[in-house]
Amino acid sequence: MTNLNSQYDCANASSDLPELISQLQQLESGTHEQNQQWQDQVNHLRNQIQFIRNKCDITKES
Repeated sequence: MTNLNSQYDCANASSDLPELISQLQQLESGTHEQNQQWQDQVNHLRNQIQFIRNKCDITKES
């Protein structure tokens, strides 16, 4: 799941969102070098999470 668009099916949010959040947490807590590639991955995951939350009207607490 790398390309989200306006056709995203919110029925998938209950599985996609926890998966993306988990990936983000793993990256942020990892011990690897935090270079530009790492920052790009973090930003990409954050953008995907925000897109799903906005598109599917999900609050941050959900």
